[in-house]
Amino acid sequence: MAHATAESTPPPPNNGDSGYELGILERRLLPSEDFLALWDAILIDPAIKDRLLAQSLLNFTIRPTVDRSRLPLHGLILLVGPPGTGKTSLARGLAAVTAARMPHLGPFQYLEVDPHDVASAGLGQRQKAVTELLGNTIARYARQRPTIVLLDEVETLAVARSGLSMDVNPIDVHRATDALLAQLDVLAANTPRLLFIATSNFPEAIDEAFLSRSDLLATIDRPSAEACRKIFFNTIHALADHYPAVRALLNSPEVESAAAICRDLDGRQIRKFVLAACTLRHETALDPNTLQAQDFLEALQRGKEEHRNLKDRR
Repeated sequence: MAHATAESTPPPPNNGDSGYELGILERRLLPSEDFLALWDAILIDPAIKDRLLAQSLLNFTIRPTVDRSRLPLHGLILLVGPPGTGKTSLARGLAAVTAARMPHLGPFQYLEVDPHDVASAGLGQRQKAVTELLGNTIARYARQRPTIVLLDEVETLAVARSGLSMDVNPIDVHRATDALLAQLDVLAANTPRLLFIATSNFPEAIDEAFLSRSDLLATIDRPSAEACRKIFFNTIHALADHYPAVRALLNSPEVESAAAICRDLDGRQIRKFVLAACTLRHETALDPNTLQAQDFLEALQRGKEEHRNLKDRR
């Protein structure tokens, strides 16, 4: 199982057209330097990373030529695991490095789906919204050039039908999952230069038929103790790149003690708590060069205690 050492990050600004399209959060051409940087920043088992890239490359080499009745590739990679383990960043990075490795296909189109935009469609409209998104919008882009689509929080769209109660859930939710699966099948048959990379924090909430369509399912676990340490020091180094006085703190006992506190946290939490050291005093917020080694220890202790209290309240 993979242990990610970089957390999910917000999408960068849309560098495509500004016109609104239902369900499309972002559109850009690949390769993209900031997405390539995400791939390099995420430290997981190299074998897992290699397998993800190989599966992605295979999608664009084999699918246009094979008989789907005998080699049923759907063009779908699914990343599952707890929040904060870097699945979204990994997906974006995978999309970029795939495009970079296949320049002969020309620039790739990257689309990021906003599942909540589709899910918020009015009663009776959700099925239609899913069909419009996949059958029209995504299909149109995939006909123009090789296309990679990120389906973040895919359990929002591929709701497990076996767990639905018709007394509680409207039939529209059930039909939306039906529509998603049907469109995936149509796209798999007709648009071989298309790859979906889906992520989920709750794989148990995903419909079984969606899982069965995945060409590769990879579990991205919470980081190991050593990975937590790497995230911690990587974040401090990133601060030191801009505020050189921070570099002198790296070998202090307080920083080492703070690093030990990081175990059992996810990557996003560690980076947030390290940055919280800059908020302990106004002068440090104005100039992080005034950080002290004790600040990191205090911020990690405080952050972990607040996290523990929140879990206890639940």
